[in-house]
Amino acid sequence: MQWNLRMKAAERGIWKSTEMRRLLAESGVEISAGKMSQLWTGTPNIVRLDELDVICSILNCEPSDLLIREPHKVHQRRPDQQQAASASVTPQIITPRLGNRRSEPPL
Repeated sequence: MQWNLRMKAAERGIWKSTEMRRLLAESGVEISAGKMSQLWTGTPNIVRLDELDVICSILNCEPSDLLIREPHKVHQRRPDQQQAASASVTPQIITPRLGNRRSEPPL
């Protein structure tokens, strides 16, 4: 996923993270300076849904405007199809158990 907060904020005339943080605080969401920096400068690992809801409200956008899918990266993470197929076709070798044998079941 690509995080698109700065572009959406710029479209609304919000150019600084401090201004965005102030708007969030006015809406009832207190975000630390460190978390705001992470939201503003990079792609955060965690975004709480209530924070996302307020961000979307402030920017007058949808979550899909902030979270942009990157399907090519998902495809790169998948194992090679041939390698996965060959791994599943490999026969399993069964070795007999020696020693303490179980008793025969009753007839």
